Amino acid sequence: MPDLPNSRSLLRGLMIAAFGAALAYLFFGEHRVHLLGYLPFLFLLACPLLHMTMHGRHEGHGGHGHPPDPANPGDRTPPQQPQS
Repeated sequence: MPDLPNSRSLLRGLMIAAFGAALAYLFFGEHRVHLLGYLPFLFLLACPLLHMTMHGRHEGHGGHGHPPDPANPGDRTPPQQPQS
């Protein structure tokens, strides 16, 4: 029976995946209290990141594809200066 290199690498990959899964299971089982205790702080730390990514290049709230609201003065774009 020939020794196939693909079967050997597949077996090695499966062994690494099984070891990683067992390690993750044991780590979560032993440290669940610590991980869940830090969960509210992770949400608070995610807020600035989400704020920066959702606003893009800090162009404000205008320009989302809707016309400016005349009732909201903060939604208007400033008038353009005439070019000389």
